[in-house]
Amino acid sequence: MALVGDAISHSVLPGLAIAFLAANAWTNRQAAGEGIDLAVEPSGHGISYGFSIFMGALIAGVLTTLIIEIIHTRTRIKQDAAIGITFSTLFAFGVVLISVYADKVDLDADCVLHGEIAFVSIQPFFTIGTYQLAPSPVIRMGLVAFLTLGLMVVFYKELLVSSFDPGLASSMGINATFVHYALMCWLSVIVVSAFEAVGAILVIAMLILPGATASMLTSRFPIVLMLSLLHAAASSVLGLHLAIWLNSSTAGCMVVAGAGIFCVAWVFSPSQGMLPNWLKRRRNSKRLPSGEI
Repeated sequence: MALVGDAISHSVLPGLAIAFLAANAWTNRQAAGEGIDLAVEPSGHGISYGFSIFMGALIAGVLTTLIIEIIHTRTRIKQDAAIGITFSTLFAFGVVLISVYADKVDLDADCVLHGEIAFVSIQPFFTIGTYQLAPSPVIRMGLVAFLTLGLMVVFYKELLVSSFDPGLASSMGINATFVHYALMCWLSVIVVSAFEAVGAILVIAMLILPGATASMLTSRFPIVLMLSLLHAAASSVLGLHLAIWLNSSTAGCMVVAGAGIFCVAWVFSPSQGMLPNWLKRRRNSKRLPSGEI
């Protein structure tokens, strides 16, 4: 899943380019039909560029997961190779599109990779009538988080069984293949929805670090979920304060904080930590007679 998230972060570039070009063409055609010169009166005409680019990235992300699974399941190519083929090809295709058709447009792919949480507060607000609720990224990510939590609660058994024992899932009447594809598609929704606000680097890190840290501490899945949430929250708070102290990138400091928490768990975990295992080996070596060592 972590590698798929990395692939999505690169392969959304053609979706961004195609969506931008399509929205630009639609806006120009609509303005021409109304006899409006966009150079004089650019606002208030055409469809929303932000929504168009988001949908283009989302469609590209979903297609990426589907292409990876098709290559992996219908050929002898391993999944990591399928991921490399897919994201490198789609990323190169996006670069070609931008260089040929949008070379004079400031369509920066780095903003998708890095993001900047500090600028979320100045994003356009989501409005209902005359009421301004919150910045659009906050509303979008909050909605995705709420839906993700709901899906986890409703389909907890299906996700648990299909992830750890597809054979058992099939015997219980659960379509493990469908659950897998649905999970990958929803992963695309989650990753793309966070691009504008936090960037792909933080998204990929949060796909890996919380679960990896929790699995170092326990093997019980419900506890892993709770510890993952705590890890993500702690990484966010510590990373924000670290970014303020260092006057550095917020997303980068959050990743560093998350990696630091993982290192602490790696060293001190009672079951898998390096220090407890070293102490255990040392105690066992002292118990053995010197001639049996």
